[in-house]
Amino acid sequence: MLRKTLLGLGFALAALPATAQVPASLPAGPQVRIAAVTQPLPTQPQYTQVDIPILRDRVQQNSGGRIQVTLSTHAERNLAGNEIIRLVRSGQVEIGAGTLTTLSGDVPILDGIDLAGLSPDIAVARRIADAVIPIANRDLERFGTRLMAIYPFPAQVVFCRQPFASFSDLRGRRVRVFGNSLNDFFTALGAQAVSIGFPEVYSALERGVVDCAITGSGSGAAARWPEVTTHVHNMALSWALAGYIVNLQWWNRLDPQVRAFVEASLREVADKQWELGAAASRDGLDCNIGNRAGCRIHQLAARPMTEVNVSDADRALVRQIFERTVLPGWVNRCGARCGQFYNETIAPISGVRFGG
Repeated sequence: MLRKTLLGLGFALAALPATAQVPASLPAGPQVRIAAVTQPLPTQPQYTQVDIPILRDRVQQNSGGRIQVTLSTHAERNLAGNEIIRLVRSGQVEIGAGTLTTLSGDVPILDGIDLAGLSPDIAVARRIADAVIPIANRDLERFGTRLMAIYPFPAQVVFCRQPFASFSDLRGRRVRVFGNSLNDFFTALGAQAVSIGFPEVYSALERGVVDCAITGSGSGAAARWPEVTTHVHNMALSWALAGYIVNLQWWNRLDPQVRAFVEASLREVADKQWELGAAASRDGLDCNIGNRAGCRIHQLAARPMTEVNVSDADRALVRQIFERTVLPGWVNRCGARCGQFYNETIAPISGVRFGG
């Protein structure tokens, strides 16, 4: 399914409205120094292929050196993802980025943008992400921050140590998850959801502590999961959506021309991250199954895995669990206003309403 979806994604993304490109120049004026902490690790393509060449290098070049961005990762600053909003809010950095799941501890509404089973198609995920930014900012701005753009990581897919042919085969298996909605999804599926930090998952799979685990297709390839798993499903259960946020007080103080320049820069960064998310999703699967021709971003598996293709039964099951368990579970945690927000903003895109 993901192969077909992503083959069409280039066309889907190309059909999206064009966004402003970084201005070719910026009038002379006082120098602006920006500290930004974005991706979890310095080796991630989201950092090396997008943040560094665009947010750091191109911004400095196109501004004639007037804007200088000092860029670093969570790991380099010894930060956990859930600390990003507080870091930006306090003014320690002007721009920060983190996954919405980790940021949702401060702003619960953010968790509803990337619920398990909500957006199997990345083009739909982007439509939802773009639609909810203004609403999410009503909450974020109370924390002195503003969400400027949302972007995806590679498709979050299931890896298993033993063969399986469909999601229904995962009943009874221990599955590593992250976040409440994935926990709800696999519990409803009849699996045993287990929360394990990403660095520990390889050994947990190797020792049989868990039978399966979910992560990005490319993240699994980079972490050498094909060494300890044999089968990978190709349906995206979520996208580990993340966002770039700015310190609102700093943002409002910027010279209007500088602010417009930075805003256009972040829009271009977001566009490139969505393109990379689509490409890296299929690339990760190809690397995991040993398809050398399609493996250009991540590491080719020494021991090729078996790709499990999505079936109509899988699609129906995912939608059913999303509608009956995942969505109500999130609204129960988030509150009645979140159900109203979902129905007004997301349901017209997803095609599933809360409460029927």
